[in-house]
Parts: sequence; structure tokens; C-alpha cells
Amino acid sequence: MERRRVQVYDTTLRDGAQTEGISFSADDKLKIAAKLDRMGFHYVEGGWPGSNPTDMEFFIRLPELSLENATITAFGATRRKNIRPADDENLAAVLRSGVKAATLFGKSWDFHVVRALDTTLEENLAMIRESVAYLREQGLDVIYDAEHFFDGYRANPDYALSTLEAAVAGGAAVLVLCDTNGGMLPWEVEPVVELVCRRFNVPVGIHAHNDAGMAVANTLVAVQAGATHVQGTVNGYGERCGNADLCVVLPNLALKCGVTTIPEEKLRHLVELSRYVSEIANMHPIPQQPYVGMSAFAHKGGVHVSALLKDPLTYEHIDPEAVGNRRRVLVSELSGLSNLLYKLRELNLDLPTHKDAARQVLAQLKELEHKGFQFESAEGSFELLVRKASNGYERPFLLESLRILTELRESGTVHSEATIKLRVGDQVVHTAAEGNGPVNALDNALRKALEQFYPRIKGMRLIDYKVRVLNEAAGTGAVVRVLIETGDGKRNWVTVGVSPNIIEASWQALADSFAYGLLKEQNSGA
Repeated sequence: MERRRVQVYDTTLRDGAQTEGISFSADDKLKIAAKLDRMGFHYVEGGWPGSNPTDMEFFIRLPELSLENATITAFGATRRKNIRPADDENLAAVLRSGVKAATLFGKSWDFHVVRALDTTLEENLAMIRESVAYLREQGLDVIYDAEHFFDGYRANPDYALSTLEAAVAGGAAVLVLCDTNGGMLPWEVEPVVELVCRRFNVPVGIHAHNDAGMAVANTLVAVQAGATHVQGTVNGYGERCGNADLCVVLPNLALKCGVTTIPEEKLRHLVELSRYVSEIANMHPIPQQPYVGMSAFAHKGGVHVSALLKDPLTYEHIDPEAVGNRRRVLVSELSGLSNLLYKLRELNLDLPTHKDAARQVLAQLKELEHKGFQFESAEGSFELLVRKASNGYERPFLLESLRILTELRESGTVHSEATIKLRVGDQVVHTAAEGNGPVNALDNALRKALEQFYPRIKGMRLIDYKVRVLNEAAGTGAVVRVLIETGDGKRNWVTVGVSPNIIEASWQALADSFAYGLLKEQNSGA
């Protein structure tokens, strides 16, 4: 039996751009459109050409892209009341965009027609029918977005359905039912979609917002009821609480519902797509995001990991690789012996597997976590600790003394100087360096001392530095945890330090970052 097929319509570049804190440039939009095309998306909504210069620039520059899969659509409203479509500037802008397909939205809710448009119900029907027909006459395929359809249907079902009839009469290729306010529940959506699918001989789509946390669920039940076109955004970006998250909708449809969306081999790049768009949007990825989040397949409880060692299906609903993700086992104070053994295997560490030795390492890890260390994300510090405890690993350098002076001048400038004495093998190096702050001075001094012995350190750079106060009630005497992310162009790693003194915590994390980077270089043969 052939699998059902559903067309995927992405509106990240328009609806997603309405997210608080997101502002796409034309360059950004072109990059995302190209990525979505390579992923096999059927439609990519480029924006509203009549609303702002950025969207118009996107359409002007669209020929720069060599698209293979996606049809780019321009978004717009039906004509204004009491004028001809040919005289409507919004529709003219859609035509000037040069697209072959357009998405027009119109009013489905009689309340909106009277209050928002300030016109008659009959004129609204004419606006829908004539606008769709006008763009069809100009050679465009038209997708009709029925705004507030479910609210409109609940208030006045006959009129809501008559707006769809007007769109079909004008030549609409797809009827998209929109939960614009995002307040519908699945059992309200499903029967309405089913009714519309039976009544109209035109493909039906769903466009769900997430104000009640139901956008993905409403999208899935709409497909179950007969919809063959789904709209949403990457990572669920969108106004207010966002839109249906296509990074969740697509794997649910493909892996759980047996529905064909984008090519199966492209689904394996879903994590890559999610992080690519979040990077361009300058938004932090959500660790707990289903399927594509960093924590989606992270296991912390010892009972869980013990079962995973026997069969991953015990605590994973799919193979993480199906969406381009990976399994992560975390080592923390909640961990059991299974977590540690799994982690050692994952890191390919040639360590004793004797359970008594492993238990000693685990006890040490738990004691450190009790003091505030956190090794879940700081895998660099974790591996150094385990190596030192289990196979006699020796650090490439040892601290003998460190002094930092910070001077705040009346002009408001800050001057810091770090003096450091290290032992490298049988040699002692004593040097100093300045910085724009104590941690920067410490970093510069450590580099200056070590680069003569380990030139590879020149290629390592600090990517991120985070500080968290662990016991706020202690005020300025609180213990702090410092996480440092370092990279060398080939890999990134995170290290951790904990102390009541932020300089000491920074030293611990910084020293680990260089030691771990040197260890990885040595093991790779570089």
C-alpha cells in the first residue's frame, strides 16, 4: 500500500520572522530558503512583498538561488474593500515579486469581517473570490489561507464554509484552514477538517499556532482527518507562542504516522537544519526540543542507562540517528555505575573495567558534583578526571603560583595583569601578561607560558565563558561555577571549574581546556 503524501509548506521567513527577538536580513532569508530547498521542502513562503523593503529585496534577489525542490511563494491579503483587484497595491506587489505561486489570506470569521474590515459579509466573499481569480488570471497558483477559520466556523459555520467556496470559485489550488489565535484543541480541529475535506474537491491544508501548546497536535490530527498540506516553521518560531514546529511535525508524520513528507534521507539532517536556522536567527537552541534538541536523547538516571545498555528501545522512542541526533549519557550525582561504564565506552577510553575501580571514580564524581561541579556538559573536564583517577594520566603542566592585579582607574578604565609560574616537565616558566580583565589577563599569561612548549595552543580559542552563582543566599561570598567552551577549528569542548573565588574557578576551567585540547591533539596524532 502506497504511503500517503503530504506537502510541506515552510513559513519561517514570514511567520517565523515575527518572533520577538528575530530580525532576518535579505541575506539571512536567502540562506534559509536555500537550506529548506536542499531539505526537500515543497513550498517556502518568502515573505510579504508589499509590507517591507527586506521582503521585497529577497524576491528581487531570488534568481541568485538555483532551487531544485521548493516553490517560493509570496504572501499577501485579499484586495481592499470596494476596489478592483487590479487597483490593489498589495496584489500588485505580489505580482512584482516575480513568483509563480502566491498565498492569499482572507477573513473566515464574520466577527472579523464586520469589526476588523468594517465591511459586509457579501463584500468579503467578493474580495476573496475576485482576488484569487485575479492572480490566477495572471498565471499564478494560489494557496488560500482561511484566517481564523476554526473560530469563524464555531461562530457561524455556514458563513465560514461560504468563504472557502468563494476561494474555490476563484480558482484556489489549496484551502488552508488556520487556527490563527492558536486556541483550538485537537478534538475541535479534527471533525472540522474532516468535514471540509469531504465537502471540497480541493487539497486541504492546516496552519496552526501554538498559543494553547497544541500546534503540533492539531497539525497531526488535521492530517489524520484528510489534510494533505501542512504549514509551520523551523523550531516553531512565530508570533506570540509560535507556530507548529516542523522539526517535530515532520518526524511524527514520517516515523509515527507512515506519511511521506520530505525524502527520508533528508530527515536525517533535521538536527542540522534546526541548528542552522537558530544560528542565523541568533536564538539559543532549546535543549528539550523534541527530536532535535540536545537533550532529546540524553539519559541521566542510572536505571535508564542500565536498560539502554541492554536495548536502546527501553528508553528511546526512535533511533536518534533517524533525525540526525545522537544518544548522550550524562554522568552526574544521580548516575549509577551503568552511566559511567557507558560513558567510558562512548569516549573510547582504555580504562580498567573492574567494578571496584569504576565505583571509586563514580564516588569521586558524585562528591565533586555535590560541591557544585557539573560534568553533564563539561565532557572535557570529565575525561581528564577519569583518566587521572584510572590510568595515571599526568597533566602537561602544573601550577606553582598565580597572582593577578586589577587596577580600576578614575577614568573608568580597568587594567589587569596576571603573573604565573608553571612547571612543564622538569622546567619552570615564569611570565606575565596584561588583559582587559582578570580572566583575559590569566588566559594571555597561560598562553604565553605554554606556547613555547606546545605551539598547538595558538590554534585554540575561547568560544564561550559562563558564570553561575550556586548559592545566591551567600551574596558576594557565594560559590560560583565557571563553564568555558574552547575550540580549535576541528572540535569544540567544554570544561568546568568551581570555587568561592571566581579567579580560581576560572583557572580550573581554563587549565582543563588547554590540557584537554592537548590530549585530543596527541591522541589524534596531529
